[in-house]
Amino acid sequence: MDQIINTSPELQKTQPKKINIKKIILLIALAVAFAAFFGLGLWLGLHGEIPYCENISQPGTISFSLFWDAYNKLHDKFVDPSKIDDQKVLYGAIEGMTKSLGDPYTDFFDPAQAKMFEQNLSGSFEGIGVQIGITKEALTVIAPLPETPGEKAGIKAGDIIVKIDGKDSTNMTTDEAVTLIRGPKGTAVTLTIVREGWTSTKDFKIVRETIIIPSIKWSLKDGNVAYIQIFQFDENLGTDFKKTALEILASPAKKIVLDLRNDPGGYLEVCKDIAGWFLKKDQTITIEDFGAGKTQTIYKADGNASLENYPVVVLIDKGSASASEILAGALRDNRNVKLIGEKSFGKGSVQEVVDLKGGSFLKITIAKWLTPKGNSISEIGLTPDIKVDITDQDIENKKDPQLDKALEIIKGMQ
Repeated sequence: MDQIINTSPELQKTQPKKINIKKIILLIALAVAFAAFFGLGLWLGLHGEIPYCENISQPGTISFSLFWDAYNKLHDKFVDPSKIDDQKVLYGAIEGMTKSLGDPYTDFFDPAQAKMFEQNLSGSFEGIGVQIGITKEALTVIAPLPETPGEKAGIKAGDIIVKIDGKDSTNMTTDEAVTLIRGPKGTAVTLTIVREGWTSTKDFKIVRETIIIPSIKWSLKDGNVAYIQIFQFDENLGTDFKKTALEILASPAKKIVLDLRNDPGGYLEVCKDIAGWFLKKDQTITIEDFGAGKTQTIYKADGNASLENYPVVVLIDKGSASASEILAGALRDNRNVKLIGEKSFGKGSVQEVVDLKGGSFLKITIAKWLTPKGNSISEIGLTPDIKVDITDQDIENKKDPQLDKALEIIKGMQ
């Protein structure tokens, strides 16, 4: 998922999915009106002067006459007018509008990018299997997916991507990076990486493959501990988790280690579904905060709570983001569940996908996520109750001190 990416969707739809019909209708109406205005303007621009463009603005807002003035000047004076693609001009204008907000998670997707984005949570795509995001204004690896080219090449959560195939990533959005990183199976991409503790960058040449994204797997540890790994909150997880939970309920398992490490997140509704297995009905899962003076939306558990009486510990790391942070925060705030590992990524903003004409769409940050106790996740993350690091040497020797600690802690719980 070379986003949210999401690779994201990223998620990026790598971010929790919230469906608010009234809000979507309003945003679509505004977007369609905006697109219609630009479409009419482009047509008129090709067929003569644009009448009254100075007046196409609302009271107290800037006039769009500057845009049309620049557009006409390009057509009049550019040395090779045949290279002017009006469709690209339109897409570029909208993309520039989203970039001006300074929010790395608000972006415009043209039809080709939209198709790529939607593949991210569908279960498979062609790329290197690395989830990326923006942290401290740098393009950062959120998590490599297990058994993917990115992980096998040595890419780690927290790595800073300085260049992609030699192109500087400064000021690059996650979605632009995804477009460069993703590609046909068998082709290669070179990521220039800097890692904490390194004194210089290192190039990783990685051959793309078809990435099959698992949602979950589990095994029995020490006779009575169910070890559950959730890899992402994709569209398949709800069904897969139900199957897993029923198997655990029928097994000798009496305790649970829930591993959310390197889980970049996904759909909010799926996260809510999973939380319902662990929490009592009507316990708060997360709070959607739209800013000062606006009414918050509170999401509550409404599942069967079949795993509520199982002692649980949760593993997190810097690759735990978005929906995985929401679930971890909900379990800690409601059940005092211990979080073990490293501080999580801090992807605590809410994105809404708004379809536009022609297969394109906007991804708009509309709110921030809070834990049930009202603590912000965005750019802060969750601090583990028990901090355990994994070193490069641990990875090389196939050791997992974080899991070892989780099993040690869960053994002493009743």
